Amino acid sequence: QVQVVESGGGLAQPGGSLRLSCAASGFPLNSYATSWARQAPGKGLEWVSGIDSDGRNSDYGDSVKGRFTISSDNAKNTVFLQMNSLKPEDTALYYCIKGIFRGPVMQGYGYWGQGTQVTVSS
Repeated sequence: QVQVVESGGGLAQPGGSLRLSCAASGFPLNSYATSWARQAPGKGLEWVSGIDSDGRNSDYGDSVKGRFTISSDNAKNTVFLQMNSLKPEDTALYYCIKGIFRGPVMQGYGYWGQGTQVTVSS
């Protein structure tokens, strides 16, 4: 049984940092690309970042480029999203998606976690 579980969300101040984790189980190691996507209240899904199956290539959405960094620990089947210089507009529910490298993303494609809430506010 495949499972994707996000963690690490929470409340951060503008300019602060958070690190999200995505732990996958039931997947063969190094076999799936992984993306992070987010959905802010009242808005659609936005692809944030992706990393390929062996962790060598990554990509970012324009809104987070230069502030967020995606990485992977393939031995643990875990992907991270380091988020720095956070802005209030980064507030959203963040999803990890196995099987997708680059957006756009759509529910029903890839293996999704339940999401972790990130709130950026002073």
